[in-house]
Amino acid sequence: MRWPPYKNVFFDCDSTLTTVEGIDVLAETAGKKWRVEVLTNAAMNGSLDLEDVYEKRLKAVRPTRGQVSAIRNSYKKNTVEDAAAVIEALQALHHNVFIISGGLYEPVKEFGISLGVPEENIRAVGVQYDTLSGEWWNLANAEHEARYKQYEEGALTISDGKAEIVRELLAQSDTSPKDHSLLIGDGSSDLLASRSVDLFVGYGGVIARERVQREAPVFIHSLSLAPLLSLVLGPAGLLQLKDTSQEYLVDKCLQLIEKGDLTFNHERLNQKFTKAHQAIFARPN
Repeated sequence: MRWPPYKNVFFDCDSTLTTVEGIDVLAETAGKKWRVEVLTNAAMNGSLDLEDVYEKRLKAVRPTRGQVSAIRNSYKKNTVEDAAAVIEALQALHHNVFIISGGLYEPVKEFGISLGVPEENIRAVGVQYDTLSGEWWNLANAEHEARYKQYEEGALTISDGKAEIVRELLAQSDTSPKDHSLLIGDGSSDLLASRSVDLFVGYGGVIARERVQREAPVFIHSLSLAPLLSLVLGPAGLLQLKDTSQEYLVDKCLQLIEKGDLTFNHERLNQKFTKAHQAIFARPN
């Protein structure tokens, strides 16, 4: 039984490509980590709507432009295991890679570009700053010290908005209606976007959220993103990485699958994947 390749791959950012949540990094800087983390987890777990907490978190912190910009350094220092290599492998095999995040645009963009994702394939939330805050008269520091004024409301600041962005990006890409699409993420907003793609993959390597683990058709438990390759490329497609610089990812992917770090909540999908996997990688007795 053949497992289809997924031409278009959409990644969440925070707690999927990086082990940190950007807003929590800002909150720690402002000494309000606990308060903001509670709101973040409530939104990601689905117990609160994202639109109900988005402004509360940013108003609690009121970051400067410089502090927001610095999030990219935390993102890079805490990149999820094998994230960069997986993206490189996918792009080498001509898959389209996108990042859709409810995080702040500037650091998400810079982080995504560092992973090799084209800027036009990255979507996140824009922020406006109060240019008269801080030492606004000091031209050398004015832009860096300008404080948060408001965020740009849109699809990524509501819990059920990512599906709209997926459709928008697909319409702008070089994909055809026959190409399959996959989205991977850790939060409830990612789960809600599953209707816009052919396959949603829950990711629990950083934090396993109960609802996502329970409802995602497929779930990755490992910190490493290597198992994603078997889903995007298909077991047969993995062989394309043999004798390349990413060959080690194939071995790692197979080891993690054998360990049980890739599980299915959808029995038909499980059977389809297992048969395809065994047809390629089954070992003779």
